[in-house]
Amino acid sequence: MATSSDTAMTGSPTRDLTRGPRLISFVLPVCNEEATLKELHAQISKVMGSLPDDHEMIFVDDGSTDGSFEVLRELQQQDPRVRVVQLRRNFGKAAAYSAGFDNARGEIVITMDTDLQDDPAEIPLFVHKIDEGFDMVVGWKHEGKGGLSKSIPSRIFNKVVTRITGIGLHDFNCPFKAYRSRVLKEIHVYGELHRYIPVMARAKGFSLTEIKIRNLPRRAGKSKYGMERYLRGMLDLLTISFITRFAKRPMHLLGLSGIVACSIGFGTVAFFVIAHILYKMKFLLDSGWNIHDRPALSLGVLLLVVGVQFFSLGLLSELLITRPGAGSTDRGYSIKQILGD
Repeated sequence: MATSSDTAMTGSPTRDLTRGPRLISFVLPVCNEEATLKELHAQISKVMGSLPDDHEMIFVDDGSTDGSFEVLRELQQQDPRVRVVQLRRNFGKAAAYSAGFDNARGEIVITMDTDLQDDPAEIPLFVHKIDEGFDMVVGWKHEGKGGLSKSIPSRIFNKVVTRITGIGLHDFNCPFKAYRSRVLKEIHVYGELHRYIPVMARAKGFSLTEIKIRNLPRRAGKSKYGMERYLRGMLDLLTISFITRFAKRPMHLLGLSGIVACSIGFGTVAFFVIAHILYKMKFLLDSGWNIHDRPALSLGVLLLVVGVQFFSLGLLSELLITRPGAGSTDRGYSIKQILGD
């Protein structure tokens, strides 16, 4: 049974029951998942048949090298609610999500992995939480995440992210999420930042919560993730921390760094200059106070130079972000074809 997290931001019911059925979009990134696609389609169709909402399934083929695209083509021919976005090569999961989000037409967007480790039977739990008024719902795979080699690094990773971002979610890596479409219109996903969509959404002021879900065993293929995922995740955490805190005010970070460097550098130089003056005036008799014999003086000068450079970079960054048209238009992917558009 799914339960919402105690850390959830409060939402308020927004569903207008007098309206007709909504459209729910499923964005499903695919990379060599030939064996599970038909069953996933069947399970989602069965669950959605019990709900009053319409739906569409957007499968994003992210450079599959097996028969995944042929299976998707067959599904699209059989079901008009299926659309297939084929990318020209493997661009990565974040790019696949971005391509799917750009082509989604639903009021609610749900993401899931296509290896059947996410249980489609739990879709109504996410929809219910959205109907309670939340902008985003994050799955929490609290059980069945594998052995200690997977569960311990995952717990450490999530605790570090929570500590740095202040967002008390238990499973940032869980792909099973639901969004209001307005959330995704204001977020640009690239690189490996898809796992930090909750951080970006919270930074924009959107409400979010989490629910406990199951993690089913993999039925086919092999996991595409290893320890390097967590290492990349920590680097991405630095990126997302900068983006959410300082992207629109880089001078706050660079200027502060400049103040610290200049203060230490000025203090170091001032100390040795005063000591040298006192040495020349015979107040200090040790020849070691001769400024020419103090290598640390070079460090003080270097810190002054570095501090000035930080200030210069901060000013240049402020000029760049305030320049008209400074935003990037590169979405990070290239579409080869769309089936069912």
